[in-house]
Amino acid sequence: MLDPAVTVALVTGATRGIGRQVAADLAARGWTVLVSGRSAEVAHAAAADLADAGDVRALEVDLDVTDAAAAEAVPEAVRASTGRLDVLVNNAAAFAYWSELATAADLVSARAVMETNLFGPWRLTQVLLPLLRESAHPRIVNVSSGAGSHGDDQFGLTRRGGAAASYGVSKAALNALTASLAAELAGSGVLVNAVCPGLTATWPGAEQMGARPVAEGAASVVAAAVLPDDGPSGAFLRDGRPLPW
Repeated sequence: MLDPAVTVALVTGATRGIGRQVAADLAARGWTVLVSGRSAEVAHAAAADLADAGDVRALEVDLDVTDAAAAEAVPEAVRASTGRLDVLVNNAAAFAYWSELATAADLVSARAVMETNLFGPWRLTQVLLPLLRESAHPRIVNVSSGAGSHGDDQFGLTRRGGAAASYGVSKAALNALTASLAAELAGSGVLVNAVCPGLTATWPGAEQMGARPVAEGAASVVAAAVLPDDGPSGAFLRDGRPLPW
């Protein structure tokens, strides 16, 4: 049995990039962290690699967040591993080609981006909310992007010339979902926030575009996961500070 004082988090899309770093950072705080990926086998490998950080465990589900059946299996898998859940970090995401413009976008591909970036977090929030309500300090963190806001001076909705259209639209929708959930859950103790980790070096050549290290982007997500009970809900945050969207 876990010590009741230990916080339990689930981080989706945690086999690489920002999600992997978030899992490591939360485990280093003494949390128990469940990591998920589209393949439970890959999640096991990531958990083993992160063992030195602390108590990191693989979720025993092949979790493609667009798969309703996979999502439905998550609560039972969480209970089997840790017995409870305090924090959900919806990090899994899909990207769009920079050359994609709304007027010519392949809507089948655009729908796939929306399924991952909007309906994936929405679905997991629905199925895991009963578990989160059992927590004394429940948190939901949706990893969003300045690409879905008007507040990002470099990559915001009107700053890219319409590039990567479905990605920006999906993240704007995720911000709207965050606000809607926070309004519905106000007074329940469940804090729901969206986080922009900023342009982060998660692909080759990102540094040349001015991307910051993965550890810095992950720190923004961690800051929302560890908010105190009187912290904000329904906010869009970067580096712990509000960002207009």
